[in-house]
Amino acid sequence: MTDDFAPLNELDGPGEANRNVAELARLFPDAVVDGTVDLEVLRDLLGEDAASTATEGFGLRWPGMAAARRLSTLPATMTLLPKPDESVDWEGTRNIVIEGDNLEVLRLLRRAYTNSVDVIYIDPPYNTGNDFVYDDKRVATHAEHEAEVGLRDEDGALQAGSGSDRAEERKTGASLHSKWLSMMYPRLLVAHHLLKETGVIIVAIDDTEHARLKLLVDRIFGAENFVANLIWQGGRKNDSRYVSVGHDYMLVYAKNEATMRRQEVRWREPRAADETTREAAQRAWDDSGQDPARATVSMKKWIASLPEGHPAKDNNRFYEFEPDGRVYRKRDVSWPGGGGPRYDVPHPVTKLPVKVPSRGWIYSKQERMQHDIDAGLIVWGKDHTEFINRKTFLDSDEGVVPTSVFERKRTSASKSLANLLDSDVFPYPKDVDVLARWINLATRATPDSLVLDFFAGSGTTGNALMNLNSSDDGSRRYILVQLDEAVEHSDYVTIADITRERLRRAGKQTIGRRDPDQPVIDTGFRSYRLAESNVKPWDGTGELDLIGDVDNLAAGRTSEDLLVEVMLRLGIDLVTPVSAREVANNTLYSLAGTLYAFFGMDVTIDMADEIAKAIVDWRDEEPVDSDITVVVRDTGFRDSSAKLNLAAALQQAGIKTMRSI
Repeated sequence: MTDDFAPLNELDGPGEANRNVAELARLFPDAVVDGTVDLEVLRDLLGEDAASTATEGFGLRWPGMAAARRLSTLPATMTLLPKPDESVDWEGTRNIVIEGDNLEVLRLLRRAYTNSVDVIYIDPPYNTGNDFVYDDKRVATHAEHEAEVGLRDEDGALQAGSGSDRAEERKTGASLHSKWLSMMYPRLLVAHHLLKETGVIIVAIDDTEHARLKLLVDRIFGAENFVANLIWQGGRKNDSRYVSVGHDYMLVYAKNEATMRRQEVRWREPRAADETTREAAQRAWDDSGQDPARATVSMKKWIASLPEGHPAKDNNRFYEFEPDGRVYRKRDVSWPGGGGPRYDVPHPVTKLPVKVPSRGWIYSKQERMQHDIDAGLIVWGKDHTEFINRKTFLDSDEGVVPTSVFERKRTSASKSLANLLDSDVFPYPKDVDVLARWINLATRATPDSLVLDFFAGSGTTGNALMNLNSSDDGSRRYILVQLDEAVEHSDYVTIADITRERLRRAGKQTIGRRDPDQPVIDTGFRSYRLAESNVKPWDGTGELDLIGDVDNLAAGRTSEDLLVEVMLRLGIDLVTPVSAREVANNTLYSLAGTLYAFFGMDVTIDMADEIAKAIVDWRDEEPVDSDITVVVRDTGFRDSSAKLNLAAALQQAGIKTMRSI
């Protein structure tokens, strides 16, 4: 007879190879035999849409691509250790900072955060020709690269001599491009899993890898989901020989642009000088004795008096007053670029259809046009022979579409961080205001968004979210991942130390700027560090030697450490509330009433009864609508009878999902 506590290591998650094969078996059972995929059968079942391996196709290719792709499908084998002592407001915060290699961390997060992230912003290391810290143990030497591309034979002899047109720097450059792409590829593949269907990814890059990165992200996210190629002009370089290249790019992609379009997602931001214009409009309204015609004349005179280039003059020259004092601007109602729909819109007086713009209507559905008519947002001509316009009110939140090119000096970000940390410790940080602007555009419809940055650097993304939440009382939260890369500084050992300290100081600075009567915002974070699994050994695929190990827990680890690993394996958000009670001389954990975990040792039959009763009583006190899972330590029982006794008691109480670690 066996117990019902299935080992956690037998589980798999989305995007992992075993789950991928299982999905194929579900869709195409004839193509999967004994867990092995028959590619020829699968190709037959897919029909003409399946290309053979010999088919030539357009796209990015490089030596090592297949190996890099496989890295994304491997299950995580490590864990995260909680570090409350280096955190801020551990119990109350929903922000997370993780120190460790980001590929393994992303694989760890995949089970809990698939289809959960609203925005991913990353500023990966640019390909400067220096050694990469992120090598994934897959870095090719120049000789290995030459062998992969056919320049060396099986004996290692170079097949391109001094007479070849492949200069040394070209060979070196090719291997460096391959190395960089192999670093980015698996990380972006896992990142794709994490994004929501309405999610957005923003990737910063410079000229060196921009073209290849664009093709790589096209491959992963789909060229049809490309949103924009932002150009950030950061300053002038007067020592350049030919052209001052002071810009970077930010590639923006949607997870599913079609879904965003169906949900009428539009990015808008406040117009420049709107506040100045509102103040001028109020003066015109008051000075006119609240007469719309006189106020409109006064407003036009004010706009005409502004110097050329003034944003208020450029944006607001067509504003007029309503009888109630609201100020609006007439907007075109034609489809940008042409090809819009054409349908009848009757004039309210003549009842005849008004003139349809040559480019068609801006609204694809007539119902949307009728909505604006009913809301009084349409400006009619004297009869149906004139074009109509749409009102945009100065006090509305419609805003203006952001442009793809913007200017912001980079030196301000460096000075700001140096002032915050009292030290010029981190060169070339990103600008808080720039990140806040673009993250805000992508999250305005979702004020409780989750933002991920897995090349966190100094922590600019976390700082930007604090500023955003402070400005609009939002509840956006972040997950930041930074490698434990060493720095030469007396106060910091790694870049991750800088990340955490910046967030601590930025949080205090944010709190200091807010009035006591304002809502409290989250300025804390939970700190975790990547480490080997708490359980020995866990290779992600094989079974643990649960009987052979009297204690299968790694030395020095705590039950809190083990609880985090259970959460990662079961796909539970790391900020899920945890409650604890003392039961059978140990701790019983409850995670929002959906998971109960007990990691005590030497459990007897009587203790098993006590544990089962405590779990059932707690469940009845705090009932939940979802299924309940119970996790125990596999080596924690004095004998199999105690374990069987606990399983039977739980099953009798209606708890069917039981796991062991």
